[in-house]
Amino acid sequence: MRRLLASKFKGQSLKSLLVRLHSDEQGAEALEKLLIIGAFVLPLLGLLFWYKDDLARWVNEWWERRKGEANEGDYSPDGSPVPD
Repeated sequence: MRRLLASKFKGQSLKSLLVRLHSDEQGAEALEKLLIIGAFVLPLLGLLFWYKDDLARWVNEWWERRKGEANEGDYSPDGSPVPD
């Protein structure tokens, strides 16, 4: 590894290497996008983890209400009510 680096940057001073590294912006845009996305996603994941029990209870109650509403209007294909 050391030889590879030495052969690749042969004849360049450390200062010129650091200047080139500092001025290289090829991956900066992707990194900035990743950091912005992370700034939004990590707090949301934290909230989901913190309130997971409350959210699970709310989703279950909502689902049961929807199932109950759907079962209230059980009709056969000909339009007559289905007996219980």
